[in-house]
Amino acid sequence: MAETKANKKTTKKPEPKVPETIAEAKEQERNSYLLTTEDEILLRSPEPSDVFKSSDSWRVFRILGEFVGGFDSLATITRGVTVFGSARTGENNENYIAARETGRLLAEAGFEVITGGGPGIMEAANRGAFEAGKVSVGCNIELPFEQIPNPYQTKSLTFKYFFVRKTMFIKYSNAYVIFPGGYGTMDEVFEALTLIQTRKIRNFPIVLFNSQYWRGLLSWMTSTMLHDKNINAKDLGLIHLTDSPKDAVDFIIERHEENNHVKK
Repeated sequence: MAETKANKKTTKKPEPKVPETIAEAKEQERNSYLLTTEDEILLRSPEPSDVFKSSDSWRVFRILGEFVGGFDSLATITRGVTVFGSARTGENNENYIAARETGRLLAEAGFEVITGGGPGIMEAANRGAFEAGKVSVGCNIELPFEQIPNPYQTKSLTFKYFFVRKTMFIKYSNAYVIFPGGYGTMDEVFEALTLIQTRKIRNFPIVLFNSQYWRGLLSWMTSTMLHDKNINAKDLGLIHLTDSPKDAVDFIIERHEENNHVKK
């Protein structure tokens, strides 16, 4: 019998196997790199026989286009505050609840809330601002495993290049609020601290939320980095630690007024 759409057998795509050993995890990770991103293509070293070895010069125009698009879209953001944190945080998690409240309080205080546009903490902060009826911005990034934009955005952008996206966070932010997260969250923390320490950007508030989560890192920074004189006490003073959404927002408001010489 001829195979038709009606009698064609369909097989369900098998779920990816959960690695049981380190070797299996490494092999699974290696295979995932077959899904290349624009960042990877840009940053990889040319092969001797690479027929596209001159294409990096032309890729500059795509990068330029992303910068221009981002600048045009975010030109009206003058009181932005970016909220970072894990994309893996569930809706019932206390950090999600706190990030949602922080987003609402920031929005009601007249700040535009900016996030990476994805799920978890990003969704929570966008949601708080969105539910307050205020500006809620998501700067999404294309990833091999495709980050899905959360639905609580009044302005949504998508970037191919991490460094373009990170420029938007820095340029349009008056403060960072950092909730518990992973490598990406740590990257944003230390990049901002480095730029402030080296005076590449103005000294804006960096708030770490959830003292229990950050206590170990701050203890190590004090006992090791500070002790070995790789940073100084003033550098540690760049960080504000809190467990209260209201305290986080009040601190940002106070610092914003100081930086802009606003008279009460």
